[in-house]
Amino acid sequence: MPVDDRPSDVRATAAALAHPQPMRRGALGERFMKCGKAACACHTDPDARHGPYFSLTRGVAQTTRSRFVTRAQAAVARTQVARAAVFRAHLEDYWQACERWADAELEAAAGETDAAQKGASPASSRRRSPRS
Repeated sequence: MPVDDRPSDVRATAAALAHPQPMRRGALGERFMKCGKAACACHTDPDARHGPYFSLTRGVAQTTRSRFVTRAQAAVARTQVARAAVFRAHLEDYWQACERWADAELEAAAGETDAAQKGASPASSRRRSPRS
């Protein structure tokens, strides 16, 4: 059985990332809107606006993409967006743990004195021109 030499914090955060689940980037918005009928109360009374209408929004290739979803879909999407936030937090923890591990590896390499010291390489000899 191979020995796992990864630090415990790296193992723990990797384990948290290893369980895929449905998640979604972006945000879920809720809007109340005016309709196109000029005589409708929604034009004069903000409390009479129509809705709520739910939309999923996210940035894709320097543009904003939005789509309307139903109330039932909004409940599912809200959970998916929350899962993505937790995933991003675990991912950031993973990066930090790996960077601490990398720093420890650098420190260990700095402790090795053989070829890392200045002047450890043998001096090269210059070629001399042949005597005539």
